[in-house]
Amino acid sequence: MSEKALSAAVRIDSSRPARSILRILARRPGRMALAVGAFAVKEIPLWFLPVITAAVIDIVATGGSVRDVLLWFALGALLLLQNFPHHLVYTHQFMTVVRDTGALLRNALAARLQSLSIGYHSRASSSVVQSKVVRDVENIEVMLQQVTHPLLSSAMVLVGAVAMTAVKVPEFLPVYLLAIPLALGMRWASSRGSRDRNEHFRREVEGFSARVGEMATLIPITRAHGLEQTAVTKLAAGADDVRRAGLHLDMLNGRVASLSWVSMQLLGIACLALAAVVSLTGFLPITAGEVVLLSSYFALLTQGLTQVLMLIPVAARGMESVRSVAEVLEEPDLEDNEGRRRVDTVRGELVLDHVRHRYPDAEDDALHDLNLTIPAGETVAFVGSSGSGKSTLLNLVLGFVRPTSGRLLIDGVDAQELDLRTVRRHVSVVPQESVLFEGTIRDNVTYGIPDAPDDVVRAALRDANALDFVEALPDGWDTVVGERGARLSGGQRQRIAISRALVRNPRILLLDEATSALDPESETLVKEALGRLMRGRTTLVVAHRLSTIRQADRIVVLEHGRIVEQGSHDDLVARAGRYAALNESQAG
Repeated sequence: MSEKALSAAVRIDSSRPARSILRILARRPGRMALAVGAFAVKEIPLWFLPVITAAVIDIVATGGSVRDVLLWFALGALLLLQNFPHHLVYTHQFMTVVRDTGALLRNALAARLQSLSIGYHSRASSSVVQSKVVRDVENIEVMLQQVTHPLLSSAMVLVGAVAMTAVKVPEFLPVYLLAIPLALGMRWASSRGSRDRNEHFRREVEGFSARVGEMATLIPITRAHGLEQTAVTKLAAGADDVRRAGLHLDMLNGRVASLSWVSMQLLGIACLALAAVVSLTGFLPITAGEVVLLSSYFALLTQGLTQVLMLIPVAARGMESVRSVAEVLEEPDLEDNEGRRRVDTVRGELVLDHVRHRYPDAEDDALHDLNLTIPAGETVAFVGSSGSGKSTLLNLVLGFVRPTSGRLLIDGVDAQELDLRTVRRHVSVVPQESVLFEGTIRDNVTYGIPDAPDDVVRAALRDANALDFVEALPDGWDTVVGERGARLSGGQRQRIAISRALVRNPRILLLDEATSALDPESETLVKEALGRLMRGRTTLVVAHRLSTIRQADRIVVLEHGRIVEQGSHDDLVARAGRYAALNESQAG
């Protein structure tokens, strides 16, 4: 399903979570109708058995025939036996809709996350996002699974009880009206507090998830500095916050559950006593069997309402998870590419025309009035101190951030007019820390191009100086690299990343400190591979080590978001300016 189709299918309003879920379920009207119909049939014994019980009691009380008892028994047995096949039909149809809804929500979240800006992802914790996709969608599935059955069952019992009472003892119908207002009143009284406590608990769990993710990332640093106990203590504080929030929620749910049960049971025995008194006093012509029928129906009704009230915590948790999912689906910070011009070919000419960029809430521009023309095929290196704007400039070329003012032209066209997703198909990035995923070497090299021919993959590995070490591995290309490439060295991971870039055959190449984290031997191999990769492509290089960029066609020196110098290595050294000072300090 396309991103647009998913957005249309999953329209969630955080202020109306129940209505949003019903709207999603209504996408499968045939299955839902069949599920409800099968449920109605399978539940017939629940509300009809009191009629059979009352009839048998009256037969015994009046000295009726055994044949009549057996006929009622046969009817009861038939109604009970049909429950099994109809329950299977209900389960298959309804749970298919529930599981489809879960998959739809997860796919919609994935699509939305891919559409949200890099700014959003820099603000959001990956652990919290993971919690929304996994835990919150699971909560919604559990809510639908656990709440729907008792809710439908109570509705069927109510309809059946009212209908049979109207036939048998219509004068007793007003008594049923006591239960429903009481249940609705308790639901209303608990709803606000339950929502607040569930939201607080969810926020605490999300915060704790973020701390766990941070701890996992920092384990090497924690171990290296002997700070294990510090990390445990920091996490324990978060765990205690979750414990307290969870306990407050549990106590609220416990009060609601106990009050619900006591109230409904009191109503049940009150109905039994009332029916008996009415029968004994002769106020109404009610038989012994009808006393049992009335008390049974009221017991079923109160039991069903008690079950529904007991499920308020599950429903509240599910509704809070709907609101949590809506936070992502309603997030407005999108990278908007819809309706913009698609790009099929890229030459690689880049022009920055009076470009400024300021991050949200920042007091000053990160880039100040940059003017720069980069012809197709030129290699341009950017140097400068930390905070000079180098990474912002690369993010600007990628479209991860947009100019606050001015224009970025790609092959003479304003990037604002282009679908940047199609532009990026002609761009490759080799970062300082290469990102590999759990899978084989071939999977990582051909990521996004799974049908790449073997000879193309082999050539990419060879040109990246990776073929020798890959073929020396026990499983060759089929070697699983481990999570984030943990089974490979830093230099090996970087060469796999270069192979991935070579397979894509990009026209624009961005190198962000691609050799700074490597040992001298690995750096030599990677620099050779990068030389082959850069050949004939527009290349933007960010580097702190000036020795790695001396052969660049042009070096641009940035300070505080401004271009202060540009030229070849020899020209800049001869000028004795900022670059020459940086070069001398590193040489010294």
